[in-house]
Amino acid sequence: MNVQENIELLPYNTFGIKARAKYFTAIRSIADAQALIASDLFRKEKHIFLGGGSNILLTKDYDGLVVKVELQGKEVVQEDDDTVTLKVGAGENWHAFVMHCVAQDWGGVENLSLIPGTVGAAPMQNIGAYGVEIKKNILTVEGVEIGSGTVTSMSNEACRFGYRESIFKHEAKDKFLISSITLTLTKKNHAFNISYGAIEETLKQMGREKLSVKNISDAVIHIRQSKLPDPARVGNAGSFFKNPSIHADLHDFLKKRYPSLPSFPSTDSLVKIPAAWLIEQCGWKGKTFGAIGVHPLQPLVLVNYGGGEGEKIWQLAMDIQGSVKEKFDIILQPEVNVL
Repeated sequence: MNVQENIELLPYNTFGIKARAKYFTAIRSIADAQALIASDLFRKEKHIFLGGGSNILLTKDYDGLVVKVELQGKEVVQEDDDTVTLKVGAGENWHAFVMHCVAQDWGGVENLSLIPGTVGAAPMQNIGAYGVEIKKNILTVEGVEIGSGTVTSMSNEACRFGYRESIFKHEAKDKFLISSITLTLTKKNHAFNISYGAIEETLKQMGREKLSVKNISDAVIHIRQSKLPDPARVGNAGSFFKNPSIHADLHDFLKKRYPSLPSFPSTDSLVKIPAAWLIEQCGWKGKTFGAIGVHPLQPLVLVNYGGGEGEKIWQLAMDIQGSVKEKFDIILQPEVNVL
């Protein structure tokens, strides 16, 4: 292993926060991962695994070992006239992988275009956008058991996918290093989803009313670019909070007080409310506080305009959470991992 000391983490987090790691290394194979897990350094030091750095907020220097996961590779493991099954390395860039699928006219992940991060984060977060979640396509998640170094595979059911949730954020957290995912996509008879958000309207505006993998991907990219900041230009980690699901009784009470309250079904007894709407109603949209703020087009996104501190962004998030709780009696849960 090539272990470096006192490494600046600014290039490794999309929030653009300056912080240093006591130790830093990268793994590019299963063998690398197993050697790392068996090392004295790994056993002695606290550690985190880092993919694209698109879902973390650094609030201070990391007094331990940062492991950059760079396992690459895309392999067709099974194919017939209707479907294709692929095994993809955890270190592959997610959007680049989606563009690869779009170029082949493979359907299933086109609604997930332009999501930042790596393939390894997809099952961990059960990434989703515009009515599609990755759990629909995943067959298995392969990885290394951190306690033993054993390579194992987990079925879709074993991953316990939920809304922005999986076993990898709970029972398997710090116990399982994701090395690859295997997922199935369609080659024909695609089941397109254009009912969520403005996809259908955007397709019409673009003159792309014919449904295809590429057209839907292009529409999603257009929508995201029109309202979400590019992390390469403005530091951010995408949606900072999850959309809360509340009991139907609370929804009915709030609907009477706020007739414009948007919502959509979550389960039989729960209703999902857009966190962005709640935040905007509390007056946070577009607010700036020195080098940080709330994005003017999408209040769900907290931003670092340059030189902002992670601790101050976290305080802003807590202030937003407090105001939403006070006004609506709803507690917003952060989606971003805070270190």
